[in-house]
Amino acid sequence: MENFFHMSARGSSVGQEVRAGLTTFLAMAYIIAVNPSLLEAAGIPSGAAVTATCIGAGIMTILMGLFANRPLACASGMGINAVVAFTLTGLCDGDWHAAMAVIFIEGIAILILVLCGLREAIMDAIPASQRHAIAAGLGLFICLIGLINGSIVVNDDSTLITMGALSDPNYIVAMIAIFSTFVLYCMNVPGEILIGIVIAVIVGIPLGVTATPTGIVSSLDFSTFGAPFLTDESGVMGIAKVVASPVLLMFVFSLMMSDFFDTMGTAFAVAKQGDFLTADGKVEDIRPILIVDSCAAAVGGLVGASSITTFVESASGAADGGRTGLTSITTGVLFVLAAFFAPLIAVVSSPATTGALVLVGFLMMDQVQDIDWNSKLDGLPAFITLAGIPLTYSISTGIGLGFITYVVVACATGNAKKVKPLMWVAAVAFLVSFLIS
Repeated sequence: MENFFHMSARGSSVGQEVRAGLTTFLAMAYIIAVNPSLLEAAGIPSGAAVTATCIGAGIMTILMGLFANRPLACASGMGINAVVAFTLTGLCDGDWHAAMAVIFIEGIAILILVLCGLREAIMDAIPASQRHAIAAGLGLFICLIGLINGSIVVNDDSTLITMGALSDPNYIVAMIAIFSTFVLYCMNVPGEILIGIVIAVIVGIPLGVTATPTGIVSSLDFSTFGAPFLTDESGVMGIAKVVASPVLLMFVFSLMMSDFFDTMGTAFAVAKQGDFLTADGKVEDIRPILIVDSCAAAVGGLVGASSITTFVESASGAADGGRTGLTSITTGVLFVLAAFFAPLIAVVSSPATTGALVLVGFLMMDQVQDIDWNSKLDGLPAFITLAGIPLTYSISTGIGLGFITYVVVACATGNAKKVKPLMWVAAVAFLVSFLIS
């Protein structure tokens, strides 16, 4: 095991990796309930959606650990699953098989780009200041996700967002999760993130936030597997509908842009916490990560789980000591087991993970010190990226705004020659994506 994962060389151990894998799983466990609830709106049976969500996430996370040997976990991506449920299925005349075919084709397209070296080349073309801004922006985004999950930040008709009610049990559990995690972190207690989650789960029992499990074991339903090649009432395969529709093929491009750069931002964020981000902001061993992630997108469509992507919550496990693929394998195995014990896993509420996400957000903010704020070319685009990711609630949108700003500022300051060709391509592609979305 040591020869395969190189734990000692990365300052880790089996116990540390397993603990980190459990932390990552608990931080991501909400997807087991959330994804099926969204896909059910698209017409997918709930039981089948649970099976697809857990098995798809488990298999691809295990493969990430085996092939990339980095602490990254995969699951159905938030955002795209909502697009599948409320937009894409409608464009497919209510046929969720065709919607999953769009996801499947999008994943294959990204995989081709990776194998051709284009995806990696674009990442290498990104200026160091933008890489640091993406990582810091992800920190704010992760923190915002945690605060929303804990009802500390809520919707408001007048100000868009505001602070939640202190009397809300979710708010109370989330605050306890934050401060218990902070205290443990300040006391240098190993496993502070995982312990903070456990404390919050326990506190949530009398407050009614930690739900009583509706059961222990659940049966598996594989009826969504092979979705793109299944037929609707008319006898037409979903993938055939997509290939014949220019509108759906255009949707493939739009989703590809989102998946393409979401993963890039997540990789930067987790690499920072997992100590595999170089001094100039590059992710070590990025190619196998991108290959597995691209395959995951296609597999998500194939099994009917929506696009499976690398989860930014992976940073919580990396922050808890995860350094190798054993962290991912642990998380993946837990996802597979969760397919059988989904009612039991559901007791880990979103507020209970708030402390983990907020602390990870804090740890990622040290990236801002590596940005030259006195330089217009570095500072202005970095600021747009840093602010854009959390404020648009989209990793890819924030990155796109930053790229476009970088090109514009470079031209305005007489530095157009500093913009690498692929940055021009990426900026134009984002602009087109924004215009057609």
